[in-house]
Amino acid sequence: MSTRRQWVTEGTSALLAAGMLPRIDRVAGMQKMDGGMQTADSHQPSAISYQPSSPSLKNVLKSQATGTSEALLLKPKQGEEGPPTPATYDRLPLAWNKATVARLKAKLADDHNIQAFLVRDPLNITYLTGYWHSTTERPQAVFMNKDDADPWFLYPGLDRDIVTTWWFGGGKMYFDFPHADDAFPHQGTVTHGETVDPFRFLLSGIREKRVQGMRIGVDGEFYPSEMAKAMDELPGIEWVNIKDTLMKMRQVKTPEELALWRRAYVYFDRAHAFARDYVLTHGTDITDYEVGVATELWINDQLYSDLKLANGAAHHGVSSRVGVSCRAGPVTGYPHPNQPSYNKIGRNMALQISGAARVGGYGHENYRAFIIADSAGNFDPHMRKLWEVSQRTCDMQVELSSEGTTCSKVAYEIHKYQVEQGVQKYVYHRPGHGAGTEGHQSPYIALGDYTMLRRNMCFSEEPGLYDSERGVGFNWSDTVVVATKSGYRMSRVPYSKEWCWVKI
Repeated sequence: MSTRRQWVTEGTSALLAAGMLPRIDRVAGMQKMDGGMQTADSHQPSAISYQPSSPSLKNVLKSQATGTSEALLLKPKQGEEGPPTPATYDRLPLAWNKATVARLKAKLADDHNIQAFLVRDPLNITYLTGYWHSTTERPQAVFMNKDDADPWFLYPGLDRDIVTTWWFGGGKMYFDFPHADDAFPHQGTVTHGETVDPFRFLLSGIREKRVQGMRIGVDGEFYPSEMAKAMDELPGIEWVNIKDTLMKMRQVKTPEELALWRRAYVYFDRAHAFARDYVLTHGTDITDYEVGVATELWINDQLYSDLKLANGAAHHGVSSRVGVSCRAGPVTGYPHPNQPSYNKIGRNMALQISGAARVGGYGHENYRAFIIADSAGNFDPHMRKLWEVSQRTCDMQVELSSEGTTCSKVAYEIHKYQVEQGVQKYVYHRPGHGAGTEGHQSPYIALGDYTMLRRNMCFSEEPGLYDSERGVGFNWSDTVVVATKSGYRMSRVPYSKEWCWVKI
């Protein structure tokens, strides 16, 4: 294996030699006062100039993509239940949101005699309306009557150009949080008005809009102070908690959601292949951090080049990104390490390539656990044992994830197998959690969760094993989708020894 310094002196096209390090050095040199930049009292033009002969970091990374590992990605099997064909759209269409709101309205009317709803959870706002927005301390809400064609919003002035150009049926805007009464600087009104209670501000807006019926479904319980304000602003209205109704809708994915989910995994699978090739190409001359950074830059260039971004127009490319990380050595021995992943990749160690990918907000985790052979080409027996048991329990989760089974049953069988194999000391957590646009979503593949699995529920796949004393650990993840006879995975990245046991 050539050393990093040899690559530099020999002038090859490897990333570190011909790409990353020289460019970082050049840019770092520009930060010096004598490197061509103007000082406060200098009148000389900057010496920085475009160097067309120097390839961009993106192009250097493209040269690293050998495609060797990508050829090993699993192919579809005849008669398999999933995964679905990847979506061709970049986000769920507005028609999907309108149909989803119609489903909710029908369920509320038929099951609870509710003719209006209010949602304040950002996840529910986005799920129902397709309004993707940044979440901060600024409150936002959506209200609709059963007969309303379009949603009514509470929103901050900061987001006015986003909210009003999507699916918008009016609303009530406050300037910012906290909001001063009648203070709207963007309209030329600057005052020292009284601080506005945002909840009363919301309720007064609903009152002005008018409520259909005498019951409003709301996605969560009110605090006692909120209930007092609600009774004062909207007397006679009964507030009904519909949080569970919405969660059950979100838990069972529609075909359109699953197709978009699969599209995210197409990119994530390619990222895994690139990262594997990067490790095999550069071996012990790189850090785990570099693997993650290089892969993430390479794959997101592919992703964003494919998305219809409309030259930066709002509502295009929403919540789309592939995040890639890599852990090598001792950090793999912790489920959630608090130390950074910045370790030299070496022989006879565990390695994990992981992260999450989303297109239009849909997608999830994808981890693979590796063993790197020692200098003699052998694989450590202890690591082999932990890897083999954890890999088998991943397959068990897929096999057990059929509709009608309970979450606890899946967890029970996996934990029972772990104990039977004598690795109980290395078990740190439940096998998986529900997956949604928020990441972790109920229910949970855990001994205390007796929720029955329903077709098209999605779960992470993480029956990992960890030995912090010896600095090794193997955690996996994927999206396991509940199906009729068994589950299926969204990813086409192999779980095989051929893929995961490597020699460098």
